[in-house]
Amino acid sequence: MRKLMLTVAFVSAVAFANAQTMTSKEGVSILPESGDWSISVDAAPLGTFFRDSGPSAFSNQYLENMTIVGKMMTSSNSAIRGKVRIGFGSSSQDAFTDASGSTANPPATVTDTKKSSEMNITLGAGIQKYRGKGRVQGYYGAEAYIMLGSDNTDYTYGNAISPTYQAPDRANFGSNIVGPGTYVTKDKSGSSFGFGVRGFLGAEYFFAAKMSFGLEYGWGLGLGSTGEGEATVESFNATSGAASSATVKSGGSSNFGIDVDNASGSVFFSFYF
Repeated sequence: MRKLMLTVAFVSAVAFANAQTMTSKEGVSILPESGDWSISVDAAPLGTFFRDSGPSAFSNQYLENMTIVGKMMTSSNSAIRGKVRIGFGSSSQDAFTDASGSTANPPATVTDTKKSSEMNITLGAGIQKYRGKGRVQGYYGAEAYIMLGSDNTDYTYGNAISPTYQAPDRANFGSNIVGPGTYVTKDKSGSSFGFGVRGFLGAEYFFAAKMSFGLEYGWGLGLGSTGEGEATVESFNATSGAASSATVKSGGSSNFGIDVDNASGSVFFSFYF
């Protein structure tokens, strides 16, 4: 009887200890601890959270597409969190056109080439505080972020414009035609910039050791701008009897707002290690 009572007491003590320390069966803490790191992934793939056409004042700022979101726990109830995207890309496309003046059958061909490059950078940092009991942990905090972007395209043509070839066939890429006999050789979109400061409020439910499901809302100030773009176009100049080029500019844009930045909430999973 005494042995049974001691066993019951031991089991009760262990259960009580586990309830107090929130540990798994393996003895791993359910909640994150000081020094833990985490990454977050989108738990709502039905949503679209980012636009590549340049920063706008507001978008879903917690989980942006192609942006890594992470935290470092500085204590059991506070964390430093950050986000980063450093993206550079380029592409090249070749197409064939009949060579100017070719008498061969079939005609000889020359190569037209379209080369594009782009840059997308997002950097953000903030402080996050937790409060709550058990597996449900509410949190709040603030962060700031910047976004940078650019997009450039160059065209080269195998057939040069000349007095005998004033309107060459350069329709391989579609978007490079400005008008009859006038073609784009360079297309530079205005560089884009975005900046924001936001406060956020959310909650995480830790359904397993160091793994949580969360929801976050945010409110803050955001601004974005896109600078003037320019395109270099080439056409035949009847006065000089040769090809000439000119620069055509496009207007920039800007936006500003103070508002809720994710009215439907950001839904995510976080993993701590």
